[in-house]
Amino acid sequence: MTWHDDQARRDELYRDPYPLYDRARRAEGLMYVPEFDAWLVARDRDVREVLLRAEDFSSANALLPDIPLSQAALGVLPRGFGPRPTVVSSDGAAHRRHRAPLNRGLSAGRVAALVPYARTCASELVDGFAADGSAELVAAYARQLPGMVVGRLIGLDPADVPAAVHGGYRAEELLFRPLPPEGQLAAAEDVVALQHLLDGYVRDRRAHPRDDMCSAMVAALAPGDDELTLEQRHELVTSLQNLLIAGFLTTSALIGTMLLHLLADRRQWRMLRADPSLAPAAVEEAVRHDTAIQAFRRITTRPVTLAGTKLPAGAAVLVAYGSGNRDEERYERPGEFDITRPGNRQHLAFGYGTHGCPGSQLAREQLRLTLDLFVRRVPELRLDADRPPPRMRPTLIHRSPQDLYVTW
Repeated sequence: MTWHDDQARRDELYRDPYPLYDRARRAEGLMYVPEFDAWLVARDRDVREVLLRAEDFSSANALLPDIPLSQAALGVLPRGFGPRPTVVSSDGAAHRRHRAPLNRGLSAGRVAALVPYARTCASELVDGFAADGSAELVAAYARQLPGMVVGRLIGLDPADVPAAVHGGYRAEELLFRPLPPEGQLAAAEDVVALQHLLDGYVRDRRAHPRDDMCSAMVAALAPGDDELTLEQRHELVTSLQNLLIAGFLTTSALIGTMLLHLLADRRQWRMLRADPSLAPAAVEEAVRHDTAIQAFRRITTRPVTLAGTKLPAGAAVLVAYGSGNRDEERYERPGEFDITRPGNRQHLAFGYGTHGCPGSQLAREQLRLTLDLFVRRVPELRLDADRPPPRMRPTLIHRSPQDLYVTW
């Protein structure tokens, strides 16, 4: 089998991992999956156990790239900043240090203060296509709103947000999508440009602090008022880049999948349209049913036994939130999308335990206001019947439709 055949098989698995998850949950113990080069943790109870045992299952390899980098890309990346451990890829005291400013900056009060801005941005985006009668919602809406919101949170000038979002998507492509050498080179250049953009903000906020997340992270990770060292700049840029990408990539994906599943089942769209108070439940069901972050890696720190499978120290496991969210032992009819499902907030879509997503409430608010807005402004919204069915992106990091053509 050629590399291209292997990549094609991996892509199809990434586009629809759910049949594999079903087999893994039924298997005795854990299933080793060569395409992931890891043991797949598929059952809800096992996922939760791993996430609560950080001392045994380290996050150090959480963002291990899927794709080896070319020499050309490796020659460009040292001109930027990082990589350094972030809140996603650290454990224990280091994790708590990175997480503390995020918890403060994404508190309930801070999120509530951001919602009016998010609502204004969302309305302006819909204004841009509401009179057209049709749109491609991934490009016109889902990929734009979360970038605007996280840019505001961090403290970016709105004029810099498009470049920052572009650089974030290019970082995801570089690490997780197969690109030809010239494609990797161009992506690496874009990532370095993003890092230098963020470095400018880091140095400015050291000199002129503001009431934004960038200033809070500078104060927390590099306390004092001396000029930042090069190592401090590396750490801050890496952490800001992680926050930026996590802040828009996951929420963008969730907007796309949420609208896709609602519009694919006209009965449920009509239910929501008739009773907008169902929006919070629709959000929870959408993120449970087809979550954006399908899985993160962990690595064992010592010999352990999980689900009856003995693992040596240094074993890679893939913790599949997307599989746990469809576990038959936890949910009735887990493969069905049902916005009337009771008690569906205890899912794994935003993680669990110490690594639970600190931005989950901000994501939920953007999803809710999106439903409120679309139900009011384009109540006859439907999938464009003249287009092929939407196809999912081949990734476990931001599962979403590649495009979403709609009419009304």
